[in-house]
Amino acid sequence: MEDNEIKTSNVQFFSEKRRNKAPMILVMIIAVIFASVLSSLVTYLVMTKGKGMQITGSNNTTYNVENVENPVVAVAKIAGPSVVGVSVKYYEQSFWGQLAEGESEGSGIIYSDDGYIITNYHVIEEAINSSSAAVKITLSNEEEYEAEIVGTDDVTDLALLKIDAKGLSAAKFGSSSELNVGEMAVAIGNPLGKEFAGSVTVGYISALHRSITSDGRTYNVLQTDAAINPGNSGGALVNSKGEVIGINTAKINDTSVEGLGFAIPSDDALKIIEELKVSGKIIRPYIGIYGLDLDENTAKRNKLVEGIYVYQVYGGSPAAEAGIQKGDVIVEFDGKKVTSKQELNDIKNQKNVGDKIKIKIYRAGDNKDIEITLGSDEITSTDTVTN
Repeated sequence: MEDNEIKTSNVQFFSEKRRNKAPMILVMIIAVIFASVLSSLVTYLVMTKGKGMQITGSNNTTYNVENVENPVVAVAKIAGPSVVGVSVKYYEQSFWGQLAEGESEGSGIIYSDDGYIITNYHVIEEAINSSSAAVKITLSNEEEYEAEIVGTDDVTDLALLKIDAKGLSAAKFGSSSELNVGEMAVAIGNPLGKEFAGSVTVGYISALHRSITSDGRTYNVLQTDAAINPGNSGGALVNSKGEVIGINTAKINDTSVEGLGFAIPSDDALKIIEELKVSGKIIRPYIGIYGLDLDENTAKRNKLVEGIYVYQVYGGSPAAEAGIQKGDVIVEFDGKKVTSKQELNDIKNQKNVGDKIKIKIYRAGDNKDIEITLGSDEITSTDTVTN
């Protein structure tokens, strides 16, 4: 009988749990229904912009319901008015020798409220090469102005323009050096021209400190998957605060590639723009060589060492005066190991004209230390790969 009692006790215990749980389940069902209704009501009020309204739950708790917008809406409102259209009208000779009018379009960013505007060098390149070309700026309110070119820098693909206007909506600039991979990035510009003016695309910062090469130039850029298309060049890449952290400049144009866009970091761009505003040009330190990169495999095949192979030394240049010769391999610059022209130029461009720099070269099986006084690229017209 004890066994039966134990079994009966177990059943009873189980039955008691079921009986006790029944009201709890009912309470849970009511709570779920209430939560569902509450959630639907909140969603409705938010979507219909019910701002500052209140609702009270069954437990007498008051909920404040506010209008919550997508952060990109706020970003577009803050930064959108600072992005402009840039167009260049020019004349080119047709196949039959006749003059035909051409037009290129891009974007720009209002740098200051008194009419200074940033864009890409390549956006206004036709105007730089032709005295008959005209540059026009179209503001976000569709007002149009003729622009003058204040200064350009093809090395960084940047240009500064000026229009005769006051009280413009100048962009706020953030620090690109404080960015992290994965942060939201919003691209604002005029893809394909005026028809799609002020377009906003959204993505993330995909990578920092990328190097891309185009037409023999190497650029330090940010990578983003926010859609960047022809016409976006010169426009703004903006962070979640509405601050410009990059100048949109390029994308990988391949049918097999998607979401690979690039922007000039704001910290790099502002240094150039500020100098262009003051002097209209960028004067960089100059060495006076034409160099070739030597990687490990190429160096071994030629019984040399990694570095920059000096293929040519220009007469009268700082390199020639310092005794650098054709066939030398530059292995250190200013005490830092260098294995490419880009590394050398990155260090050199942080220096000033007139600075004395120690260079270590490899010559005929031995290392040799040479001191060079940096010259100015303003006094030479030579277009060198390594200045």
